[in-house]
Amino acid sequence: MSTAVIIAIAIVGVIVLLGLVFALPRMRERSRVLQRNRELRERRQQVSAEHRHEAELREQRADAAEQRAEIAAREAHHEREGAQMHQERAAVHEQGLADHELIDEDERERFAGTTADADRTNGAPIGEQWEGEQFTDHDSPGTAQTKRT
Repeated sequence: MSTAVIIAIAIVGVIVLLGLVFALPRMRERSRVLQRNRELRERRQQVSAEHRHEAELREQRADAAEQRAEIAAREAHHEREGAQMHQERAAVHEQGLADHELIDEDERERFAGTTADADRTNGAPIGEQWEGEQFTDHDSPGTAQTKRT
């Protein structure tokens, strides 16, 4: 082998060594960056999965809360209807239109002739009798009124 070939091989070896010396740190840095990117991607996936799971749980809790609210709204509506019914019943009793409900069967004779005697007055106020479309005032002859509502 000639000296020129040995020098050429040596120069190529030195160039390869210099290339490795300069390229190796860059390759290591690039490998670290790629590894960090992979780690960040994994963390992102993990955190997004946790957030999705939390969102799913909250959605389920919201659905359950909506169901409870609907039930409560229905119960409130039912209670309002009950309250309205009791208000109407109170008004009927205040007007004396349900006096017959206030006495027992064994007391019918005792309250005969009053508004509680539904058979005689047909639920009309004291002294008035329902006849067709009008109340007739039996205490004052000749007076008639249109049906009260």
